[in-house]
Amino acid sequence: NNITYQDIADMWVHESFTTYSEALFIEYYYGKNASEAYIVGQRKHIGNHSPIIGKYNVNEEGSGDMYYKGSSMLHTIRNMVDNDSLWRQFFRDINKDFYHQTVTGAQVEQYMINKFQLPLGPIFDQYLRSSNVPILECKINGKKLEYRITNAVPNLTIPITLKTDREQFKVKATSEWQTLII
Repeated sequence: NNITYQDIADMWVHESFTTYSEALFIEYYYGKNASEAYIVGQRKHIGNHSPIIGKYNVNEEGSGDMYYKGSSMLHTIRNMVDNDSLWRQFFRDINKDFYHQTVTGAQVEQYMINKFQLPLGPIFDQYLRSSNVPILECKINGKKLEYRITNAVPNLTIPITLKTDREQFKVKATSEWQTLII
């Protein structure tokens, strides 16, 4: 609780980071594969019944998904950053720059956007303000794998690893059909 939220609607600021820190602990002691498995295991606890962010100015916390879905959001952002040194530095910097402050979720979101220079707005909208679950649609046509995401907020781009029998591909899925030669 080095940084705290101004309104209980943004309780995700505490709980998402705290829950994600469990995965970082596991990664430190047991390795990245164990951490990935832990994060995947957390996902079975996500209900997607309502948005993570509650209503502001009425003492209403958001969905209990702030723990596991919030952790998954941070892990998705880590995969978008794709630079563990920068990711670790972010944690040091946010704790230094917001030390003992009361902040809004919007401040934390903007801080991350500025720090990583990535278009994270749709990620925040999908994870924090929507309870819809994006769907990855895939179809194989000969040596072509076609894929897209549906049931998502506008302009969502999400990193996905697609695996075949022989290799794996890191792609950025959007709502538009994309083609990968396999």
